[in-house]
Amino acid sequence: MPSPRIAILTEPAVRDALKQAWQDSQPGSTGGHEEGGFILRNEAGKISVMRWPRGERDFIVMPPHLNCRIGDNEIIGTFHTHPNTGPDYLQEPGEADRRAVRDDPDLKSVGYVGELVISQQAIYLIAPNGELSEVAATIEVIS
Repeated sequence: MPSPRIAILTEPAVRDALKQAWQDSQPGSTGGHEEGGFILRNEAGKISVMRWPRGERDFIVMPPHLNCRIGDNEIIGTFHTHPNTGPDYLQEPGEADRRAVRDDPDLKSVGYVGELVISQQAIYLIAPNGELSEVAATIEVIS
């Protein structure tokens, strides 16, 4: 059985949302912007995704998410893209990305697996404690 951190990537709603966010972010050496969203689970266990407002070239603002919830839904993951592939941009999550997850008191529910960061080559996971791991090749998830 896959670990919970990787299992979330097997959910069709999640895979579709990551693919759409990557396309919407206009990846390339110029002109890209970050896209992101919440991965939610309702009381019946159904997984859904709620997208955030469009970000800028190298940042995005996460909407309010008090107590790791959006309405009646539990936040089980978050995600954002790193679409800029030019030499001035990091593809992997930087320290600011890691701190944002680690230091957010409203992303600390038992069901929250962390934040997925989609880059051109890899999908990374920032765990709730800020630890970073590479969890998949991008092409395997969004193709």
